[in-house]
Amino acid sequence: MRAAIYHGPNKVAIDDVPVPDPGPGQVTIAVAYNGICGTDLHEYYAGPIFIPTSPHPLTGAELPLILGHEFAGTISAVGKGVTGYAEGDRVAIEPLYRCGHCGPCSAGTYNVCAQIGFHGLMSDGGMAEYTVVPTDMLHRLPDSVSFELGALVEPMAVAHHAATLGDVGDGDTAMIYGAGPIGIGLWFALRGKGLEDIRVVEPSATRRAAIEALGATTLDPTAVDVPALVADATDGRGVDAVYDAAGVAPAIESALACVGARKPMVSVAIYEKPLTTPLIDLVMKEARIQGSLCYTGADFEAVIALMASGGYDTTGWVSSISIEDVVDQGFEALHAGTKMKVLVDPTR
Repeated sequence: MRAAIYHGPNKVAIDDVPVPDPGPGQVTIAVAYNGICGTDLHEYYAGPIFIPTSPHPLTGAELPLILGHEFAGTISAVGKGVTGYAEGDRVAIEPLYRCGHCGPCSAGTYNVCAQIGFHGLMSDGGMAEYTVVPTDMLHRLPDSVSFELGALVEPMAVAHHAATLGDVGDGDTAMIYGAGPIGIGLWFALRGKGLEDIRVVEPSATRRAAIEALGATTLDPTAVDVPALVADATDGRGVDAVYDAAGVAPAIESALACVGARKPMVSVAIYEKPLTTPLIDLVMKEARIQGSLCYTGADFEAVIALMASGGYDTTGWVSSISIEDVVDQGFEALHAGTKMKVLVDPTR
């Protein structure tokens, strides 16, 4: 089979490798689509970061390995002892490895497992024609949910988890900093929670246009004083939750100026370096910063249900490419900002 194998920074090769066989408690997935994540870009241009250079404690895998943790497909083979799943089942994959016995795992918050691993970062992943996963990673896809949407469940679950940590509901107000895929996912998730008053702050005209086409209200921070505008619109109260999916200092400063008293700013970005944070804004409003990492199965199921009800639209921000083009039309196009979300079709 063909697979995208990571060998180090700027070294991803499309090679032929054997089709993996499922072990006990595992299934083989015929991958329909695999999304390229921002984490994949970090690994390609500056890694290895998360990809281990010595055996991972949960998977035993290390560099080089097959990329890909955002994917969906069809079960093509089942391993010994597998029940409840059969060949032909359509599934999305929740790609987390967890130890099952650390404090967070024992508390049910396995998304912050002390030894957390990701399929496609700490094991051979889904940027290939086939991959093998344990059954605890499987989520069934209704026939009404396409494989394109299925490959987006993982990043949309990241956004849904963050949206939920903001403690908002019907009638509340929110702001999203950053209109990349996670920012778009936050907008969909918050809409699904009943919010209508959502402002998306994004300096890129291309990204603003993409999310505006979906129905969002945007603000250009290079053209307007965002905190002043929000203060005027809310009579000085601020908004009920702010979400940072941008990961840059100006966004943090603006977000903390916009969040209301005793309300959260949820951080769901990847911060490449420490940022100066005006914590006095938190003190004076008793506001808080809430971190958000990954998701749990509940987020996956919620996203799939929203997708089945028509709550997500890929128009204008999602495109697909052949696995042979993963570097030039995938990594390089995303890095240059000419594309927003790319799905790799390993069968092309």
